[in-house]
Amino acid sequence: MGTQIATVSAIEERLARYQRIAEGALSENTVKAIKSDTAVFARWCAQDGLASLPAVPDTLAAFIDASAAEKAPATIRRYIASIAHIHRAAELPNPADSDVVRLALRRMARAKGTRQQQAAALNRPLIDRMITAQPDTPAGFRNRAMLGIMYDAMIRRSELVALDVADIETADDGSGTVMVNRSKSDQEGAGSVRFLAHDTMQHVRAWMTAGNIETGPLFRSVRKAGAIGERLADRDVARIVKRMAKAAGLNVNPSGHSCRVGASQDMVAAGFSLPEIMQAADWKSPAMPARYSAHLGARRGAAAKLAAIQNRD
Repeated sequence: MGTQIATVSAIEERLARYQRIAEGALSENTVKAIKSDTAVFARWCAQDGLASLPAVPDTLAAFIDASAAEKAPATIRRYIASIAHIHRAAELPNPADSDVVRLALRRMARAKGTRQQQAAALNRPLIDRMITAQPDTPAGFRNRAMLGIMYDAMIRRSELVALDVADIETADDGSGTVMVNRSKSDQEGAGSVRFLAHDTMQHVRAWMTAGNIETGPLFRSVRKAGAIGERLADRDVARIVKRMAKAAGLNVNPSGHSCRVGASQDMVAAGFSLPEIMQAADWKSPAMPARYSAHLGARRGAAAKLAAIQNRD
């Protein structure tokens, strides 16, 4: 007896049921990514009259080949993960499990490599220049506090904008801590406490005073007239950091991850161990801090030490 083909109404019913039972189990960013990625695939399929749900392996392989010319490998792999997720949710055969798709991904990897482009690093000297360049205005006070927390706590932009005033705690010596209640590596919400230096806490207090903020969201929009608005969205963070770099006259193109990269590199340069760096940023795997500090590690490695011994430095 052949496999019964699911009707459109049956697929819609399964997806609706999955949405109900999965509510609260996935982060908001994950849900947004799945919707966005599957919409990209659906639009691509529609151009050639191909079915996107259910999709056959040949269609998915062709999508990979077509996307590889314009998209980064990491983006395409995320597309495939989202497409696989929606097929599982609809109780349909997963086209990504086929050899033809796996071969298409290998073909892409051989052609473009698998290493992601690393965000520009914002090391401490650059952070200090960006902070100094900010004006003594509500937006300037906010930006200083944001950048200080991003560097000290090695925090992601989604984690930064989710912070509330209650998440900040001041120690007797003027330093502080921040509770990151939920992160990319902590979907269960156990939370992670990160250190904040004395100067960062000063910036946080200055922002709270300027914005008259006592409770609720810590980082909020600032209108042109200086009025304080609603909680920032994570997309706002990269825009603000780029403007800060430009105001400081820096020849870099930073992103929301640049402080994590810069802080990890500064820790490696200061001689901290990989476990210490992982603890500071709540990394569960050494892969990311190792990649962030790869170039610095190479300059401090055995080959560099041998060149110095041979007076070739």
